[in-house]
Amino acid sequence: MYANFFGLKQAPFSIAPDPRYLFMSERHREALAHLLYGTGGGGGFVLLTGEIGAGKTTVCRCFLEQIPKRCNVAYIFNPKLTVTELLKSVCDEFRIPCPEPGPDASPPTVKDYLDPINEFLLKTHAVGQNNILIIDEAQHLSADVLEQLRLLTNLETNERKLLQIILIGQPELRGLLARPELEQLAQRVIARFHLEALSEEETSLYIRHRLAVAGMTAARPFDRKARRRVHELARGVPRRINLLCDRALLGAYAAGRTTVDAAMVTQAAREVFGAAVPVPEAAGWRRHRRAAAWVAGMFAVGLVGGTAAWWGAHAARVRLAAASADAGPAVSSAASAPATAASATPGAASAGAAMGSALAAAIASAAPAPEVAGSAVLLKPPMRDEDQAWRQLAALWKFDPADGSPCASATSASASPPQVQCFKGVGSLELLRQIGRPGILTLRDDRGQPSYALLMGLSSLGVRLRLDGGVTQTIPPAVLAERWRGEFSMFWRAPEGYRGALSQGQSGPAVEALARQLARVRGEPVPARASEFGPGLKAKVVAFQVGQGLQPDGVAGPTTFMQLNRALGVDEPRLPADAAAG
Repeated sequence: MYANFFGLKQAPFSIAPDPRYLFMSERHREALAHLLYGTGGGGGFVLLTGEIGAGKTTVCRCFLEQIPKRCNVAYIFNPKLTVTELLKSVCDEFRIPCPEPGPDASPPTVKDYLDPINEFLLKTHAVGQNNILIIDEAQHLSADVLEQLRLLTNLETNERKLLQIILIGQPELRGLLARPELEQLAQRVIARFHLEALSEEETSLYIRHRLAVAGMTAARPFDRKARRRVHELARGVPRRINLLCDRALLGAYAAGRTTVDAAMVTQAAREVFGAAVPVPEAAGWRRHRRAAAWVAGMFAVGLVGGTAAWWGAHAARVRLAAASADAGPAVSSAASAPATAASATPGAASAGAAMGSALAAAIASAAPAPEVAGSAVLLKPPMRDEDQAWRQLAALWKFDPADGSPCASATSASASPPQVQCFKGVGSLELLRQIGRPGILTLRDDRGQPSYALLMGLSSLGVRLRLDGGVTQTIPPAVLAERWRGEFSMFWRAPEGYRGALSQGQSGPAVEALARQLARVRGEPVPARASEFGPGLKAKVVAFQVGQGLQPDGVAGPTTFMQLNRALGVDEPRLPADAAAG
């Protein structure tokens, strides 16, 4: 309903487990890697658990898209079954002919199902095929069904078990497998992973990611406070984030507004979640309360300091009186006593003297004041001209874009270095750290107007940026997040014949170059010729992407080739390795 209003091609926050919208946080990448490991881990059980709505099923759908062709998959998503019903479901999913009822119309027994399943596993193994059984919502499995699953994995060769079982479920599944009677099954779990909720930063990136996949290219509708409120109310659970953001966008559309603020998110939560929604504390009251606490603290410090000063002055006067009694009237001076008292305890006197001005400043700061905009945090101005940023980046690549568009100059036939192309994407600092090359960050002010900074370093001290006039500045990631929405641009060197992302079924010089690069990275013999992007090459691409922290979609695009060039030591500009920048 609201997609066209916000410039979207489709609704971005559907709760359907669409793998295209899979946000590959560090946790999700690890979860997918565990499932992929299970396809070649020698059989047994793989366990994936997570809270309701954490993204387990979506990760599984993404996993299913990447399974090699010579792998048979049975997927059971309604595990509230008896042992016999489960075995019948396995036969149905693997397309194994089910046994017929006996002459006396008696139902098939467990053995009647086990025999054809075992025969199927042996035959498929003989022709080089693997078999995977995936059970979703596995926390609902009964103990006797789990024991039967364990018995299914008993069929094995000297090298591997013939059936790989993946159990996906809520956290209760871990407790279920910890029961003493299921210890034998627990010992056959070769990999397990628990999918945690997203952090506040990941929630913000998740929202941006889904909007970008849905086609949004303009300024994002959720401001910083709205994203923070979404994380607070959704608790970092992707499904709750989807429900909340979808209703908030609908509310903004109904009100004719192109932006969503924290108040609209709170109202959307009341409509979606039903229960009472905590109201965030007003910023003005928070400032009053902090200032009041600070005033009370300073009053206590001042009280102690004043008392110390009084005792210091009193002691000085006693000492002075004693000295004057011995030295006579010439030593006694009315003006010297306070001066001596002040110098006797300089720290206490300073605290007492500073107390009045400190209290005045605290009281003044207690009044509500307009918050400083995020754009004011960057003390040095960024670049306003995007071409200027591209030209500075081109200098690092040692080519001159002349007077035309830097991107057009880079991709021209006469460009040097050859095959250099421009890439624009949306991602996180972690992705940029993985890519490890200089790039252009698009910063946006509160009105969504763009400016540009050159990424020159990522270190433990912060993010090093080159700003307008060639000035460099290092800022904390949290400060950058106030103005950076994940948009970045960079140059990259494409293989010869590259015309776009490479996927299964394509052929040509770029596919051949991809096969050669992957072979060199894996330490395998370089193929003389790869006629087509087949399942084998896709599996290698996926494995490489998982190892590099990229989205493992099996498609070789710019970021995949960037990482291949990096792994092979191609001479390209690099970010310094955790260098201190300033």
